[in-house]
Amino acid sequence: MAETKSILIVDDDVTILTVLKEILQLDGYTVETAATGKEAIEKSETAFFNLSLLDIKLPDMEGTELITELHKANPEMIKIIITGFPSFDNAVKSLNLGADAYIMKPVNSKELLELVGEKIRKQQVASQTNEDRVSDWINGKIRQIERERDKH
Repeated sequence: MAETKSILIVDDDVTILTVLKEILQLDGYTVETAATGKEAIEKSETAFFNLSLLDIKLPDMEGTELITELHKANPEMIKIIITGFPSFDNAVKSLNLGADAYIMKPVNSKELLELVGEKIRKQQVASQTNEDRVSDWINGKIRQIERERDKH
């Protein structure tokens, strides 16, 4: 069985949190929610999330600020901004600060699931590539040590 992927949804609108959580859980994801940036930061410091969906307007901070804070806790986390207030400036700022995508409300559930699935697949490939590189490096060092040992 494949490892369940974990998602953090951050939005101050309880209806949006509930609907997005249900959509993602039905697709097999483990989902946590947070209504504030502070709550999201606390959760990301105690649990690993593959991906986060972040509202741009939160009661205690901007979603763009939250991107930076979440990156500190988990640089590998995919961060997707969701906004009901789209603007070119917000989109550019979000992407420059490390957002992996920027989508507008109301969220189309099919498009959301496709985007989340695509981002998580890319994350898995990158993670596997890094593991393979580390493994190759370790095996190379072992062979180097063995050759040195055989010379003596």
